[in-house]
Formats: sequence, structure tokens, C-alpha cells
Amino acid sequence: MPKDRCVRARGGLVERHSIDFVPAGERHGRPSSLFALWFAANLQISAVVTGSLAVVFGLDALWSVVALLAGNLLGGAVMALHAAQGPRLGLPQMISSRAQFGVRGAAVPLVCSIVMYIGFFASGSVLAGQAVGHLAHTGETAGIVVFALATAVTAAVGYRLIHRVGRLAAAVGALAFVYLGVQLVRSAPLGVILGEHHFSAPLFLLAMSLSASWQLGFGPYVADSSRYLPRDTRPGAVFGATMGGSVLGAQWSMGFGALAAAWHGGGEGDEVGNIVGMGGSAAITLLLYFAIAFGKLTVNVLNTYGGFMSIVTGVSGFRRIRPVGPLARSLYVGGIMLAGTTLALLGRGNFLESFSTFLLCLLTFFTPWSAINLVDFYLLSKEGYDIEALADPGGRYGAWNVRALTTYAAGILVQLPFLSTELYTGPLVARLGGADVSWIVGLALPALMYGLLARRGPGRRPRGKDDALGSGVPAPAELRSR
Repeated sequence: MPKDRCVRARGGLVERHSIDFVPAGERHGRPSSLFALWFAANLQISAVVTGSLAVVFGLDALWSVVALLAGNLLGGAVMALHAAQGPRLGLPQMISSRAQFGVRGAAVPLVCSIVMYIGFFASGSVLAGQAVGHLAHTGETAGIVVFALATAVTAAVGYRLIHRVGRLAAAVGALAFVYLGVQLVRSAPLGVILGEHHFSAPLFLLAMSLSASWQLGFGPYVADSSRYLPRDTRPGAVFGATMGGSVLGAQWSMGFGALAAAWHGGGEGDEVGNIVGMGGSAAITLLLYFAIAFGKLTVNVLNTYGGFMSIVTGVSGFRRIRPVGPLARSLYVGGIMLAGTTLALLGRGNFLESFSTFLLCLLTFFTPWSAINLVDFYLLSKEGYDIEALADPGGRYGAWNVRALTTYAAGILVQLPFLSTELYTGPLVARLGGADVSWIVGLALPALMYGLLARRGPGRRPRGKDDALGSGVPAPAELRSR
């Protein structure tokens, strides 16, 4: 890259990269920025609703808080291991899946990730739309549309604006949740709520599944936000900052949601109004509506940004595409916005049931992907990939990796007997007392299966230190800086 263009790229607000490799000259930032970003992404109303579901499903407040913490810690650790890949590779998260699934085979988990992004965009728009509708007195429908447009504009601008919004949202969200927490402590009989507890293993595991699925859902795009960090950034620092921000923000929100639900009940319908109703005065209520809408913006932008990356990655595996500039990025983002907004408008009437089912079903498809990706990167490929081969269907990673695809399919199928959702309940759930342990099975067995199968296949080890990490060799046209 010419030096003058590198300077412009580093100083400009509009992002120039998409799925291409980020060269050393454009790396910047510190791991601490990841803490603020993921803290903001989790300190928000959807996490509050997720925490309340544990109580709605029948678990008491005390064990709900403990179960949610256990799920956040386990899922957050897996998610943060994905984040640590970003500085090492300088690539978005899902394009590294080509090393496991093949350049074209990676489209299989990519389809699942795109569905996830659109689903999270829709659920986030429903809740933020309620807040915007109350704030502007426009109604929920108009609020959903306005929020979707704000999300699309921020995602189209790209990486730098996303991090700036995240830092500001972290501060606004923390103030709002401190205030709501004080109101909860002052008003709710917390001693009574926490004193009435009885342990139920099935409900405990269900609550764990809710928070673990929340964290694992970030896995397919968490490295998108860390790939601009310098390559020599310590993996432990990236892991700690990402996990710390994500777990702290999520547990704060979910714990609040569980306690509020135990006090007031689940509150079907206007989920945002039920929370803001604790605020008190009219002025405080308006500020809380703003904080909720602004807090949702960070994570909805991340979902839109990740969806854009996944679509481009999937398409480029089958045919070469032109460089993805700001205009093309805006068109991709606009398509995601339209799909997510349509789904939000259609599904807003039965939000809680749809959202809980979506979270648990989502977990089924992403636990095997996480297991395969982490085993391959950390244990088999020793934290490095051949960057050139990630764009070549005829190269060392091939077009389709049957071993990985077979493991992925088996990882989904093996969970079905243990799965418990509104749509489907597996035959072994009753024998386990109603407990859903599908996500544990979906992590452990695919990790073992892929580790055994992949060791027998070609192309597992990088050819050399430099090209494995994307330096010292020019990136191919598809991954070259634009």
C-alpha cells in the first residue's frame, strides 16, 4: 500500500477495509478499547430480557443470578478465545473458517451466522423501537424504522465510528443501570426475593443455556472488532479485555433483569416500558428511554457489521467480487437492515417467546462451529494460517473440507436428543429431569471428533511463520487492502 493512502486510511472515519487483511501499517488501538465496546454491547435491554427469562421459566431469583453468571463465564471464555484470533490474523472472524471448512465450504456456517445477525437485528430493533417510540411519541412501528436507519448508517461508516459509539454507550449505559439498580435496591424487598430459593437442576441448566448462548452468539464476529490491533498485542490482554467487558456487562444486565422479574413479573408486551417504569419522574423516564435506545445501537451495529462481513465472505468464496468500498458496503448493510426490520415488524407481538426460542436454537448451530474453529486455530494450526490460501479454492485448504463439514453436521445432530425448546424437545430431556445440556454436548463432542479427523488430513500446519500470520507475503487480490 502506498504510504500516503495508508495515512489517509488511518486518519479517516469511513472504513476502507472489508474482508481483506489489515496490514501492519494500519494497525492501531489497545485492548482496553475492546473492554468498553463489549461492555456497552452487553449492558443493554436485550440482556435484561434474557435475565428475566430465567425467572419467567420458573427459577428463583438467587439461583437465576448464579446460573446466569456460570453461563456467562463459560460462554464468555469461548467467545474471548475467538477474539484473540483478530490481532494474529488481521482478518474478520468468519473468513478464518475457510481454513477449517474450505474456501467454499465456509459458506455453510456463514449462512447460519447471517440468519443469526438478522435475528438479533430484529429482536434489538423491537426493544429499541419501543424506547424510540416512547421517547419521540411516534409509536413502536416508527421507532423501529428510525432505529434501524440509525443502525445502518453507523455500520456503513465502519470500524472507527463503531468503537466511538461503543465507548460513549458504555458510559451512558453504566449511568442508566446504576440509577436503575439504586431504584431496585430502594424499592424492592430484595431480602425476601433472594431468601425464597429452591434449587432445580433442569431450570438451572436452562438459565445457564440462555446466558451461554448469549455469549457464544458473539463468537462469529468478535474478531471483527479486534483485527485492527497490532499483531504483537498479547493474546491474553485481548482475551481478558473482551471477556471482562462482555461478562461484566451481560451479568449486570441479566442479574438486574432476573431481580426485576422476580419483583414485578416477566411483563409480556412493552418490555422496555416495564423497566423504565422504575425510573420515577418524567424527565428521568425520558433519559432512560434514550439510554436504552442508545445502548441497543452498539450491539445492533455489530450485528449489522458482522452480517455484512459474512455475506461478502460467502459470496467471494464462489466468485471474485469487486473491492467493497463505502457504496457497496452501504448496499449490503441496507439489505440486512430491510430484512431485519421486516422481521421485527412481523414478530414484535410475541417477543419474549420468540426471543427465547431463537437464543436456544441459535446455540445449536454455533457450538459446533466454535469447537471446530478453536481446536483448529489453537491446537492444530498453532495460531496461524496461510493467508494466500484462504482465497484460493484450489489451494491447501481446498474448496470443501469434508472432515469439518461432517463434524459440523454431526455436532448439530448430536445435540437434538438433549435439546429443549418451544419448537422441539429431544427424547433424552425427560430422562435428565427436563435439563437442556445440548450446548455442552455440542462443544465437547465436535471438538474431540474434529481433532481426531483433522490430524489425518492435509494442510493443517502453516508453511512458515511469516505467511502463516499474513506478513512477509502479499495477500491475494481478494484479501488485499483496498
